[in-house]
Amino acid sequence: MALGRTYSVALVGLNGYIVEVEADIGQTLPAFVILGLPDASLNEAKERIRSAAQNSGIPLSRRKITANLIPASLPKRGSGFDLAIAMATLRAADDIRTTGRTVFIAELGLDGQLRPVRGVLPAVMSAVQAGYTDVVVAQANAAEAALVPGARVQGYKTLARLAFDFGADPQELALDFEPEDEPAGEDAESVGVSVPDMCDVSGQGDARRALEVAAAGAHHLLLTGPPGAGKTMLAERLPGLLPDLGDTEAMEVTAIHSLCQLPSSSLQLVRRPPFENPHHTATSAAIIGGGSGLPRPGAASRAHRGILFLDEAPEYERRVLDALRQPLESGELVIHRSAGTAAYPARFQLVLAANPCPCGKASGKGVECTCTATMRRRYLARMSGPLLDRVDIQLQVDRVSLADFGQSGGEEDTATVGGRVLAARARQLQRLRPLGMETNSQVPGRVLRGDLRLAPATTRILDHSLERGVLTARGYDRVLRLAWTLADLGSREQPDANDIGQALSLRQVASVAA
Repeated sequence: MALGRTYSVALVGLNGYIVEVEADIGQTLPAFVILGLPDASLNEAKERIRSAAQNSGIPLSRRKITANLIPASLPKRGSGFDLAIAMATLRAADDIRTTGRTVFIAELGLDGQLRPVRGVLPAVMSAVQAGYTDVVVAQANAAEAALVPGARVQGYKTLARLAFDFGADPQELALDFEPEDEPAGEDAESVGVSVPDMCDVSGQGDARRALEVAAAGAHHLLLTGPPGAGKTMLAERLPGLLPDLGDTEAMEVTAIHSLCQLPSSSLQLVRRPPFENPHHTATSAAIIGGGSGLPRPGAASRAHRGILFLDEAPEYERRVLDALRQPLESGELVIHRSAGTAAYPARFQLVLAANPCPCGKASGKGVECTCTATMRRRYLARMSGPLLDRVDIQLQVDRVSLADFGQSGGEEDTATVGGRVLAARARQLQRLRPLGMETNSQVPGRVLRGDLRLAPATTRILDHSLERGVLTARGYDRVLRLAWTLADLGSREQPDANDIGQALSLRQVASVAA
């Protein structure tokens, strides 16, 4: 009885587990059985593998083939196991030599082509971390897999060419078959991506300042104002103010994009912070993650290390907005479903934009507003108090005046503001790196009242607000974080009383007009 063994990777969320693939050729009637909790797409691999091997010139044995995926208790999903099962079966029949500790990740076409699969980057990362550095993938996935440091990646187009390199008889192989190259996508670095510029925003000095503070300290932001005031325009310019991602952060973001099969992950690391702007009709599964079977990442995870922008925030379902409360605190989403549990990183900046009422005219004197007080309260109440308490900056955006609207060329551009943001981030990193943090938004209360404690005279106005119930304990800490960011932007060693006052003014709690 012959036995072949290869290795592959099973992904559960972004965590990968090495799967040992055993193939046994028995002496009974022809059959092909896959064991180890395969899903429907993996069960269909039997026919794909048979046809691919036949058309590659190395037909499988006509006897019973049993493929076992270990550990058997771990659910296996997707077509990425095709190649590992095929190579184990060929090894069991002595058609190829031993494959050693090589990991195989690819789907097989009926003609013997190796086709790309999603999630190659996190799968290869997990394999390298487990000590399996030799990886074989489809040619279309090779560039993505090669992004992982320490991985020795080989990309193949056909099963025949792969089998030849592993010792198969070349006289039988269909080596003359060469599939047509798929159209190559444009390199993201060679394409000029238009980044919205801050100088396009007319007026709105307070909102521009709030945007700069949010970018400098990675703070969450709520903009409330009438239609046409520039809320969406401001939010779309926030990513341009953020610095490029470091190596570790870029690898995390690229792994998520690989799992979602986003084109930005195919050739290089994602260096720019992502920007997700889901429509207000999006479901909880679309934003938080979920779906049938094992949960898939949603917009909140795709916005990891970037911006999650919810325009017309009160139009979202309240349960969708409240579901963001947990990742805003922990930076991670753990999704439980009957098929399993998946954990995805979700450390994003939340930017909310809202009208003051359903008709949007309740700003200023509000004389044109047709909404009743009850309608206004019901509208803004869709953003719950616990959610708003987690939003650092809450600002009222007024209409643009005619004088500001007529000006041109007088506003600072993104490069100028981004330079100040970068300098403030550098000061934060120097101060917080010994504490294991990078930005002011990550500093916990114990540190703010411990190593970074301010003098009582500096925080007097803040203490008074807490005593009067204007601020919660969480709000108290968030104002302190804002004050530290203002000090960093002003190149000061620590916040003063003026910084505390400015931070309080940036946290105008959203209220309903009477």
